[in-house]
Amino acid sequence: MANPIFSRSECLSTYKWGDDCYGWNYVDTDALSIKQELMPPDTAELLHYHEKASQFFFVLKGRATFTIDGEISVLKPEQGIEIKPGQKHFVSNKESSDLEFILYSTPSTKNDRINL
Repeated sequence: MANPIFSRSECLSTYKWGDDCYGWNYVDTDALSIKQELMPPDTAELLHYHEKASQFFFVLKGRATFTIDGEISVLKPEQGIEIKPGQKHFVSNKESSDLEFILYSTPSTKNDRINL
């Protein structure tokens, strides 16, 4: 059997989160999660951390403003950033266009998110 090819229209599942944000699950195991997420203009997630999961965000479109342990980093397309377990963080879209990124989490963040 061939390995599956993923796209927004052919993914494991879709979900809505935050303020009208969208996500597409491409890989969803206990060891690894790979998602694509879209944040409309002027949206943000809640400050949180993960006890076990490391995350890597890779920007596809727009500009992402990350706050990680109080420090702000702004990423443009084709830039990525790693967030280690225990780092308090959130991402926001302060721009006037959509933000899209790929999010890799290892292990998965299932039951490993502590909102602050």
